Amino acid sequence: MPSAKPLLLIVDDDSLISESLSFAFAQEYDVLTSHSRGHALTLLRQLRQPPQLALVDLGLPPLPHRPDEGFALIGDLLALSPDMKIIVLSGQSDESNARHARTLGAVDFVAKPCDPGRLSELFRQALRFCNETQSAQTGGLIGESLPMQRLRLQLGQYANLAYPVLIEGESGSGKDIVASHYLHRLTDRHDKPFLALNCAAISPTLLEPTLFGYAKGAFTGANSAKSGYFEDADSGTLFLDEIGELPLDLQPKLLRVLENGEYQRVGETQTRVSTARIVAATNRDLRQEMRSGRFRADLFHRLSVFTVAVPPLRETGLDRLLLLEHFRKSCAASVRSEPFQLAASAQSLWLDYSFPGNVRELRNIAIRLSARYPGQTVTAEQLRAEFDHFDPPEPATGTAMLVAGDIEEVRLAARRHLEKASPLNLDATLELWQRGYIEAAIELSGGNMSEAARRLGINRTTLYNRMESWTRR
Repeated sequence: MPSAKPLLLIVDDDSLISESLSFAFAQEYDVLTSHSRGHALTLLRQLRQPPQLALVDLGLPPLPHRPDEGFALIGDLLALSPDMKIIVLSGQSDESNARHARTLGAVDFVAKPCDPGRLSELFRQALRFCNETQSAQTGGLIGESLPMQRLRLQLGQYANLAYPVLIEGESGSGKDIVASHYLHRLTDRHDKPFLALNCAAISPTLLEPTLFGYAKGAFTGANSAKSGYFEDADSGTLFLDEIGELPLDLQPKLLRVLENGEYQRVGETQTRVSTARIVAATNRDLRQEMRSGRFRADLFHRLSVFTVAVPPLRETGLDRLLLLEHFRKSCAASVRSEPFQLAASAQSLWLDYSFPGNVRELRNIAIRLSARYPGQTVTAEQLRAEFDHFDPPEPATGTAMLVAGDIEEVRLAARRHLEKASPLNLDATLELWQRGYIEAAIELSGGNMSEAARRLGINRTTLYNRMESWTRR
């Protein structure tokens, strides 16, 4: 009989902390504990349903004094379950780490040593908000900007067609809502199954049996036959999120299903046929991945019979005010309090902010403001504390945007800088630019260090080595 308690995941490499917190919360929650990012993901892949709550220490091995693994785990957990509520625990009360964790999707940040009573209240608030925000999101896309109107028009045209749809968009922009609401719930398939699989949240070795199923004895641990997602989706909708993470050797098998519906369980020779509609999503540029040889061109063309792009918040203008209005009211209603208000200066700040974490970040900011300032007017200073500002390090005001390989632009920018700041420390200036690009890449990659390294054109080891050099200075 499944437990009625919410499931709480605690990830901390200090066994004394994780055991103490596990004991403290055992009456209210079913608690899972883990000591590392890899171990936590292995645990979660064995569960039928992901936890509603997670408490994540930023300083995880193999580098316990740096937040890299913790940041990456936030992205991993939200890829596995976008509605999971994550609270970050850290031995370093660095405000920049706190802001960055919130931008990635964490709902709050707590410095060690932590008070279990304070954590308990944060967990309760997160759970109260969870049901409200989930039901609010299922109502569809909020926004009246031209990009949002265009998106809704496209979805209306494609909704009832049997062809695959590829959804493109940044992390946190709402691709899952497009898939579940517009491309399933509002279609003729609404009474059929809707199954979602995040290709980035499952070990590559498990993806094939998860998608196609397996026969008894097909591999170690396969004690009985099991159907896969294609079979379980029946004639409903199968949503493949983060399709760009699909291993290259598995792509031909997916291509075969898209071409004629045929597939085989792992360890079987019997051919089965799927009638599920495929909807895929990605935050990568699959055209670039295709040119780089990491994604098959024929699979890309099969998946993208129809393509829709979910716009980032920075391109939707006043929609961020509509979203604010929606979430502040729904959050207040869930805890039976008055909604907060933004002072005029705070509203201007809200409109100026780029929301790199998109709707997910905006929602989490609204949740935190609702909890901290119920019925109050939030000032610009209070709002700014919730933002993860990233200002690209410019050597001087008005410096032109540099294009890699354009030596003339570089020379002119350097000259302007030297005219205003001569003499300068060349090593410090180059380090500032390098650090700015690295932090921007990590931010855009949602804390995924491999993706950040790929954006920068270096390998992951080089990225870690360059970040390590900051701490030695």
